[in-house]
Amino acid sequence: MEPLTNWAGNITFGARQVLRPGTLDEARELIAAATKLRVLGSGHSFNRLADTDGDLLSLAGLPRTVEVGSDRRTVRVDGGIRYGDLATRLHAEGLALHNMASLPHISVAGAVATATHGSGVRNGNLATAVAGVEIIRADGELVTIARGDADFPGSVAALGALGAVVALTLDVQPAFELRQYVYENLPAAAVRDHLEEILADGWSVSLFTRWTGAGIDQVWLKRLDPMTGGTLFGATLADGPRHPVPGMPAENCTEQGGVPGPWHERLPHFRMEFTPSSGEELQSEWHVPRSRANDALDAVAQIRERVADVLQVSEVRTIAADDLWLSPNHGRDSLALHFTWIADTEAVLPVVADVEKVLAPLDARPHLGKIFTSAPALPRSADFAALVQRFDPAGKFRNDFLDRLLG
Repeated sequence: MEPLTNWAGNITFGARQVLRPGTLDEARELIAAATKLRVLGSGHSFNRLADTDGDLLSLAGLPRTVEVGSDRRTVRVDGGIRYGDLATRLHAEGLALHNMASLPHISVAGAVATATHGSGVRNGNLATAVAGVEIIRADGELVTIARGDADFPGSVAALGALGAVVALTLDVQPAFELRQYVYENLPAAAVRDHLEEILADGWSVSLFTRWTGAGIDQVWLKRLDPMTGGTLFGATLADGPRHPVPGMPAENCTEQGGVPGPWHERLPHFRMEFTPSSGEELQSEWHVPRSRANDALDAVAQIRERVADVLQVSEVRTIAADDLWLSPNHGRDSLALHFTWIADTEAVLPVVADVEKVLAPLDARPHLGKIFTSAPALPRSADFAALVQRFDPAGKFRNDFLDRLLG
């Protein structure tokens, strides 16, 4: 097998081969016969979460499934479908998801497994939309776990440790329109005095900074209703489309300027029809209690110059609390500090350790699909480890990453 890498190219997988079943029955047979296995999604993880010295299993060849429930409140989808493709199908039915991540290119099962998220003070991460999950266990048995079942909170954002997620049932709602605005140069005083108001000023709100100054470079607001006036707490409305990373083409981004459009063409930052980046980047992210938002920004500001030296851009978002065991938002409303680093692992890792150190007093939890160096303190990790033992006692779906995480 030719060397296979993740999307960013910083991980070369150690797998012997990639298995590509075309049917559910074939997937069950391949899983039952394997000795070591990990499921490969869209490859948008930045650590060795998906790596294995056994086989990789791709679900991309399984039939695409989009089945709207009779009550039009749920949709059943295959795990390999990408959010952008699902969103287009849902919108044609007059339906919507509650939120989307920055990139619509990622697979549903992979994003849910790592509790990937968008933004919004009232919006949970993408895994919170899951009402049911269908998993092929290590023995090839297909099981369904639904919201309300005892194992459900540990079976959604589960890092692929329980088996191969072949289908999910997601909550949906009526389709809606949003308007997207970009404001520039939010003063430091406004961040200090009005951060909570700004973060709550839209369906989804993102703050972008390069940590070269005390303020915020860009504020992206995604709103149901139009904005009035050309300023936002001292920030000024952009005079044209913007990309979060200076110098990158703005045409890759979803439409701005307050033009109303379908939810799935505004919630992501990037258009489905464009590759958002060449992959020349690394990513890290930490979640802290939203009540400590200003403390978190102040903490990173202490090492501003160290961060800026290896940074492309940093994004600040909010996520509502949930009860999912491995979610970084478990039990608390969160502020997420995301870092898009330059593609230089040797230069980036010491700065990652520095960020972890300054955020540690705030009980920061990492995004488990991105780069981190310190062992995370996850409130329900012991319960999750026991669940994994029941589902996969021989450790077929385990790897070094999970062994270190779960003990």
